[in-house]
Amino acid sequence: LEFRRVLFRSLANRWRWGYNAAVPKRAEAAQLIAAAAELRDAVNRLGFLPPVEFVYNPLDYAWAAHEQFLSRYGGGAKRAIFLGMNPGPFGMAQVGVPFGEVAAVRDWLRIDAPIGKPAKEHPKRPVLGLDCPRSEVSGRRFWGFFAEKFGQPEAFFAGHFVVNYCPLAFLEDTGRNRTPDKLPAGETRPLEEICNAHLARVVAILQPEWLVAVGGFAEKKAREVLGQADVKIGRILHPSPASPAANRGWAEQAEKQLKEQGIWG
Repeated sequence: LEFRRVLFRSLANRWRWGYNAAVPKRAEAAQLIAAAAELRDAVNRLGFLPPVEFVYNPLDYAWAAHEQFLSRYGGGAKRAIFLGMNPGPFGMAQVGVPFGEVAAVRDWLRIDAPIGKPAKEHPKRPVLGLDCPRSEVSGRRFWGFFAEKFGQPEAFFAGHFVVNYCPLAFLEDTGRNRTPDKLPAGETRPLEEICNAHLARVVAILQPEWLVAVGGFAEKKAREVLGQADVKIGRILHPSPASPAANRGWAEQAEKQLKEQGIWG
């Protein structure tokens, strides 16, 4: 309900941001789709040891939804790419879209492709797809902000895109989420080689002026991969509720940071 209220309020902004109802053709996003498929298959060949007990790859079981997202919104060059870390258990792990809060993905992004299940599923973290009743706070803040500013997703994606650095979600035996930065070096190295190559490829395809890291981990990886590339690297606060700063008006802070860095006018 909260996201829908934001969505309805946001419709008044659609013309201010140059809304164009045209949806990019799938052919324009073909390179992104091919890159994501290679990423999906490459990380599926990796292995992880305890305390990681369950590995979810939404590019696998939610591929149809992710491909729909790329086909619908990935076409054409982008001025700015927002970079996240990896899927959250109630976000992209459920719906196959970065920062994938269910209501935002279903009602604003209009993703409706079928979503399956991982081969090995934690009983406390089932994948319910668009039927998942839990709201992912980071995703609700992230997509709610852009819905309020741009009105329609086509207006936002005319100059922006969103991608995660790592496509995998890692769960411990208790169901606790384990982020990629907590993995041992022996598991991190091969994973990072794959993720670094994919990030570089996405940037080469979309030719952005800006790569906007969402949080410190994403900024670190962006600078490692793109430090010598012809792209400016910016950063905004991560919308996670685990961040005290993000709980004090994340949207206002993110907009201020985007304007101060010159990413938005």
